[in-house]
Amino acid sequence: MENFIVSARKYRPQEFDTVVGQSHITDTLEHAIEENQLAQALLFCGPRGVGKTTCARILARKINEKDGSVSEDGFAYNIYELDAASNNSVDDIRELIDQVRFAPQVGKYKVYIIDEVHMLSSAAFNAFLKTLEEPPAHAIFILATTEKHKIIPTILSRCQIYDFKRIIIEDIQGHLRNIAQKESIQYEDDALYLIAQKADGALRDALSIFDRLSTFSQKNITLAKAAEVLNILDYDQYLKIVDLAKENKIPEVLSAFNEIVKKGFDSHIFIAGLGNHFRDLMMAQNASTIDLIEVGEQTKTKFVEQAQKWNAQQLIDAIEICNHADINYKNSKNPRLTVEIALMQLASITANGDINKKKSL
Repeated sequence: MENFIVSARKYRPQEFDTVVGQSHITDTLEHAIEENQLAQALLFCGPRGVGKTTCARILARKINEKDGSVSEDGFAYNIYELDAASNNSVDDIRELIDQVRFAPQVGKYKVYIIDEVHMLSSAAFNAFLKTLEEPPAHAIFILATTEKHKIIPTILSRCQIYDFKRIIIEDIQGHLRNIAQKESIQYEDDALYLIAQKADGALRDALSIFDRLSTFSQKNITLAKAAEVLNILDYDQYLKIVDLAKENKIPEVLSAFNEIVKKGFDSHIFIAGLGNHFRDLMMAQNASTIDLIEVGEQTKTKFVEQAQKWNAQQLIDAIEICNHADINYKNSKNPRLTVEIALMQLASITANGDINKKKSL
């Protein structure tokens, strides 16, 4: 049995041009190397899973390649990586400082990557200050952290700071699409969009979900299976309930809600999601706001079709009803009844154009 390598490791970028969604940083670093204007202390900060450590390793290797300290088989001699989460004492940093003093035997630079640098103790930070301010000519420090606010200002002022951003949904979706094609995995575009949305800007999280889904679905990732694994209410559920409400079918709406509750979904999350669905329908009515809907292209088409059945005032009323139920949910002694009243009101909106909604649920 072969060892399975997770996608986050298998497809870790080896060059700057393959790093996803951080071109503002990778371009700057490439120019700095070409023009020999690289700072001796750099701080990479940003959320988890967006490419900080990856960029640090690529940069370190590029520096080594430029000054000829890479072996024939591609091994870079002068890169030292320290995990500050498990080596955070003042003794660990003193040991590092002692090593830094010696020039490299091969090549021009020694590159030190210190990951999770915010985990260093206060004494370790202070011991590191002088070396960071006046590093030897042969030393380059690359620090990486998810929590910039925990790093003392005296360290921050000695570093050139690079802020990594959350990766946008479309970039993550495109990367997942490439991997799926390389791995011969069948997929629905909207399923990849849902994975990217759930990852909340972290590519590593998206790749972990992608691996899990690929195994669960036996290399055929559909939107329905993605929603099942991620425990997310499928867009089709909301589309169905809204269609029933439009036709004033109160019993069918309540039955559909009951099925959703029986599957283990939280009623509060359901009513908040339904409010968001009506908001998306409102956005779908106008070509200038349609891009504000965060769903895949196929689902977006369904939203546009459904939005044509409602007028703007009906959608505003529906959003208000859902919002009211959402606000009153936690204070209600019978939360399920609060949601059911909201559903009955939604199913009555089109029964009488001038219906007077009760605002106190």
